Amino acid sequence: MAPKASPKAAPKAAPNTEKKEFVHPSAKHARKQAIKNAFAIEPISAFYIFLAANVTAALFAPIQDCDETFNYWEPTHYLSHGYGLQTWEYSPDYAIRSWLYIAVHALGANIRRLLPHSSKVAEFYFLRYLLALGCALSQTLMWRAICLALNPRVGLFFIVALVFSPGNFHASTAYLPSSFAMYMAMVGTACFMNWRGGLKTSQGMFWFALGGVLGWPFAIALCAPFVFEEIFFATLSDKERLFESILRLIRGVVATLVLVAVDTAISGFFYKKVEIVSWNIIKYNIFSSSGGPNLYGTEPWTFYFKNLLLNFNVWFLLALASLPLFILQKLFSRLNAGESFQSGLRTLVFLSPFYMWLAIFTLQPHKEERFMYPAYPFLALNAALALHTLLTFFGNADPKTTLVGRIPAKMKLAVVALGLLASVNVGLARIWGLYSGYHAPLALYTPLAAEVGGPGDTVCFGKDWYRFPSSFFLPRDMRAKFVRSEFRGLLPGEFSEARTGFGFWSGTWLPTTGMNGRNEEDPGKYVDLKSCVFLVDSHFPERAAAEGKLPPNEPDYSKDVARWEEVKCLPFLDAERTHFLARALWLPDWEVVPEQLRRRWGKHCLLRQKR
Repeated sequence: MAPKASPKAAPKAAPNTEKKEFVHPSAKHARKQAIKNAFAIEPISAFYIFLAANVTAALFAPIQDCDETFNYWEPTHYLSHGYGLQTWEYSPDYAIRSWLYIAVHALGANIRRLLPHSSKVAEFYFLRYLLALGCALSQTLMWRAICLALNPRVGLFFIVALVFSPGNFHASTAYLPSSFAMYMAMVGTACFMNWRGGLKTSQGMFWFALGGVLGWPFAIALCAPFVFEEIFFATLSDKERLFESILRLIRGVVATLVLVAVDTAISGFFYKKVEIVSWNIIKYNIFSSSGGPNLYGTEPWTFYFKNLLLNFNVWFLLALASLPLFILQKLFSRLNAGESFQSGLRTLVFLSPFYMWLAIFTLQPHKEERFMYPAYPFLALNAALALHTLLTFFGNADPKTTLVGRIPAKMKLAVVALGLLASVNVGLARIWGLYSGYHAPLALYTPLAAEVGGPGDTVCFGKDWYRFPSSFFLPRDMRAKFVRSEFRGLLPGEFSEARTGFGFWSGTWLPTTGMNGRNEEDPGKYVDLKSCVFLVDSHFPERAAAEGKLPPNEPDYSKDVARWEEVKCLPFLDAERTHFLARALWLPDWEVVPEQLRRRWGKHCLLRQKR
């Protein structure tokens, strides 16, 4: 018989059984906890970061959409100062705007009157600061819920994705129902995500309902995945938990109905009749026989993909890839997914609102950038989860079996860091490009209060009617008027200043003339050019030279020096003559930059008619 192998010879026969250091499970947990702590920041620090980004937007963001001016700033000005421009949406014949939403913001703006050095411009920016504060609080609550439910690293990426994005620069302080719905969606999501202390379904439904009833009704749909999650788990529970779940859902529905009742009561006070404004908005946008929102233009299905790529660059691509990456992780990763996420189903619920919102609004013919605002936080969440998944894979790739695992850790870190730095720089370049190119309308009217003009003067708008920032920028009792241009849609009228009935804001319920929901022109909205003391007009030299002859109703008023004199002119980007890349991002006007990529400029002017 062959002799047994000596124990001393065994190590020579086992070259593949290299010694491995035993790591106690508690040590593994401590190591993972240390990694989590490396990305954790204090809630107050996160709040300050969000607030700094939002206050910057409050100070410098141009008004992107004339709907913000005419449908929200002007009614607010009317409640605060007794006069302002009125759109057909606020006519009692249509009543598709909530006066409760306006009244709450008007109250916030009027607080500024109690402080020193009050002015209408100060009221405008004070309300923006309040919006910045509200948005920062909402963002902090959602960030905190992400850190608790998912991972502090996901929360950190969520911060970076939002604060450096042009999308947040637009949406955070925009006085729009879609921005308000975004705030409430973040608070509602924080309630749904954070299960510590028990399920908060009814609270989450309340906040989503508040954003929908006071803001934009369609935004309530964003809570559907969370409600589905509640119902799904309830069906798998015992009778006691099922009953508790039903109670939570009923409380959420009752809270929504109470909000509708309050909004109806407040709007009824202003319209002097019972109007369910939320239903009127839905009816107009979905069931209108006159064409509804499509009257204001339609866009191809690629509109939001291009827009979100501009406003979030690589974060939008990561958001689109988040679901495929999650599925691949579940199918092929050796890691236990439960160590990184609460559960597979919960993660799918967190990922779904962005996809659902993008799909719904991509199918709608009428598209506007602001329609995506409620989904911005979910885009950032999806992108943060996708980046977290990629980094987890790169950090745990086996060097023996994968090519990625053979890449040095420092090189991986450098690639990720450079990618994030490039994304931040692209976002900042777009933000600065927007400010430097389009800030003129918010800085043009200072001479009216300090140097020229007086009560009763008129400031007229022709082809630049949609660039008017609001009556908050005009001194007391100076009115905005319209002169004829090539635009053939319906311009705003004016709230009646009559004092009848209760004597408070009678213009909100008195009958209107010249209003219609078909975007049909009303000649009664124009005044004669001779009655204009001031005129706001833009001049684009290259455009005029290329076109040769300007439209008859849109002459270059600044060249008529016999009639008009310049009070103030500011640079304004000529978007039609500027290359797409220079419009999308800030590019310096240096000689090293090719001529075709340099920005083209005109001027935005405040003119005074000579007497």
